[in-house]
Amino acid sequence: MIRVGIGGWTFAPWCGTFYPKGLPHARELEHASRHVTAIEINGTFYRTQSPESFRKWAAETPENFVFSVKGHRFVTNRKRLAEAGDAVETFIGSGVLELGDKLGPLLWQLAPTKKFEPEDIDAFLRLLPKERGGRPLRHALEVRHETFLTPDLIEILRRHGVPVVFAESDDYPAIADPVGDFVYARLQRCREAEPDGYSPAELDLWAGRAKAWERGEAPEGLPSLSNTAPETTKRDVFMFFIAGDKVRAPMAAQALLKRLQPPA
Repeated sequence: MIRVGIGGWTFAPWCGTFYPKGLPHARELEHASRHVTAIEINGTFYRTQSPESFRKWAAETPENFVFSVKGHRFVTNRKRLAEAGDAVETFIGSGVLELGDKLGPLLWQLAPTKKFEPEDIDAFLRLLPKERGGRPLRHALEVRHETFLTPDLIEILRRHGVPVVFAESDDYPAIADPVGDFVYARLQRCREAEPDGYSPAELDLWAGRAKAWERGEAPEGLPSLSNTAPETTKRDVFMFFIAGDKVRAPMAAQALLKRLQPPA
């Protein structure tokens, strides 16, 4: 399955562009979740949310919608990730599971200053639980320092079945090696001059890449690190339009979803 969405749902410039004029703030999530198929919750990176908030968000969204949830910075913004075990458990126990079937991947975004230390990364991935309360948990790791551009990273991730986030960014490394049973991509080059954020040709290209990832292939033209071909297995795909000229992110997500629909 391919899901396409945006980062968050509260952004003032979306009022009157993505959100109809006069739409109450309290109904923005309801509206957004019916025009994209996933949303990345970023607020959880900055502060702990209540179980009641997670239950409310789940109730406001349609069936078969999912959220990805960014892990708290208290977990990832530290020198030794291997020492984050208590923080990981605190975050997962904060109410995330109240999303129920609408809980998608947990995104662990490392600090830009965090360098690749193989033993520390391996130890951190061992801390990430595979399930809680009988519910499987999926994890994705976003790395943002150039020292991670090594095949050793992919070997470690494959041992744990944790994908590396593909970041289309002007600031951080892009790594497209498929790992595990899903792909997580964060697309960060929306341009306000483009009505749909990206040009039609770019959106066609991303639609093709999404379909290739879903088939279990590694799309051509994207950077990879490993010298070993990935396992060919069907994968779920999560693609989020996150940054750049963010006012166009919802338009980009909707335009990509339209390209992914089966022919009538």
